[in-house]
Amino acid sequence: MTRTARFARNILPLLLLAAVLVPLASASGPYVIGSANTVSADPNVIRPTTTPCVVQLFSDAQFFDFNVENFTFTPPSACPGPWAKVVLEADINLNAGIQYDRTANFWLGPVNIYFGTTAEPSNIGPSWHIENDLTDYSSIFYTAQSGQADIGNTLCCGLTSTIYASASLEFYPLAKGQTEPLTANVVLPLSAGPSGGTVTLSSTSSTLAGTFTFPTNVQNAYLDVYAQSQSNDEFWYTCVPNDVASELESCGNTAFRETEITIDGQPAGLAPVFPWIFTGGIDPFLWLPIPGVQTLNFTPYRVNLTPFAGLLSNGQPHTVSLSVYNADSYFSATASLLLYLDPGSTEVTGAVTQNTLTGPSPVVTENLNVQPTFITGTVKVASNRSFVISGYANTSKGKVTTKVSQTASFSNNQSFDITGTKYVQDISEGTTLGSYTTISQPGATTVVNYQNFTFPLTVNISEVVLSNGDTSVTTTAKQTYQLTANTTQAGKTTYSSFLENAGQHVDTLDYNTFVNSNQSASQQYNSYDSTGAAYDCAISAVANILTGFSSGCAQ
Repeated sequence: MTRTARFARNILPLLLLAAVLVPLASASGPYVIGSANTVSADPNVIRPTTTPCVVQLFSDAQFFDFNVENFTFTPPSACPGPWAKVVLEADINLNAGIQYDRTANFWLGPVNIYFGTTAEPSNIGPSWHIENDLTDYSSIFYTAQSGQADIGNTLCCGLTSTIYASASLEFYPLAKGQTEPLTANVVLPLSAGPSGGTVTLSSTSSTLAGTFTFPTNVQNAYLDVYAQSQSNDEFWYTCVPNDVASELESCGNTAFRETEITIDGQPAGLAPVFPWIFTGGIDPFLWLPIPGVQTLNFTPYRVNLTPFAGLLSNGQPHTVSLSVYNADSYFSATASLLLYLDPGSTEVTGAVTQNTLTGPSPVVTENLNVQPTFITGTVKVASNRSFVISGYANTSKGKVTTKVSQTASFSNNQSFDITGTKYVQDISEGTTLGSYTTISQPGATTVVNYQNFTFPLTVNISEVVLSNGDTSVTTTAKQTYQLTANTTQAGKTTYSSFLENAGQHVDTLDYNTFVNSNQSASQQYNSYDSTGAAYDCAISAVANILTGFSSGCAQ
């Protein structure tokens, strides 16, 4: 038998029949019991109390021929800034019909302001709402400029659903007496060109790079990284080593992927690849009506490049690059450099004093019993390393030393049970990044920022040939995005926060009739911090419709 279940998203008849299997429902409200409309437990952006100026970027734009929607942005004259908060709002929907999930990008000039994917349609036209807090990017909104929305969609070859989208920016003035938030003074894009666009990374050696002559007073620097898996790499977490890929009927290069960042060719940081699963992935019924974690709106990983501030400020051009280790055609990538300048100095000097970061060296363990009539056993890949990058910057407030100490751990364990009538693949994957950033200055209190990211994923796929000759595929998928953070000064905690976004999805699909059964899905989003801010939302679905939501969910 062949590995058809994994690539169900590419089989058009499944989408054709899905259109008549989902119950009719209203798509008007965010949480309507009995509705098949796309829903998420994600919170809305918390708003200030002031009244915003709203700038419409585009309205009811249609995407049907891999076309882009060009727009012109003009800063709001009634809200000249600085702003307490800048929020992107977008509403996206499809007409009922047949369509694949599609990648969506919004750009202001060359800077990415939204990256995600769309929901697949059913017999209803699904609609959903997204929001992004873009306050850190405030500096790009002071200049009138062009932008574009790119949702790669087509009506070719039996596909019938046009995608529609509207988007606006909300600019919230400061309240009386309010101090403006600390935002990046300069945002520099790593993208395809002056109109933005992602860059394709087809192999480990492929790079997305930008060469800049930075301001000479950089005090802090960060890189927001997006690396989205596509094509052969879409299901990278199911991949196996090349030497067993053929008999396991799987993709190669192992299941380890990681984004590497360099400055002028030297290692500068790393970013994990989150296992985003699109709404057509594995079994499209899994994601009705609740998509996977972050599927509709990706969260970038922010890499701290502050130890390089003194180097970047030396008036010489520097090249910042990123690549995806083990990319196998391909990852779609973009990134944004956020620079915070020293307001009391025109020139910052300094140097990198320690850098122990090297490239990954994943360890592969194979324990397979390969026989003519069956294959059983396990395949594992693991990567574990720790590194320190430290540098100092001579600022207007004195010498500031920033030391980033990080531990990165990855493991992917897969077990297989393959015969002529079944293919069982169980995947257990975990990514953990723990980081301590120590900021010290003579005569000042030492500040330590701690962050711990954890991305567990389990996927269990059981494909069995039934006695009547039909193929039944049962899939269970669980994924979590978890972030714990705290800040200490002089050994005392001054701030702490916790966020967990988790989803569970189960479905059984008859691959010959394309009828599904025993479907259920749920998502829980829980966050809180030491200021008292908290959000707790849980939603659930059975048989492809919403069956419950908690009172804490944003309406």
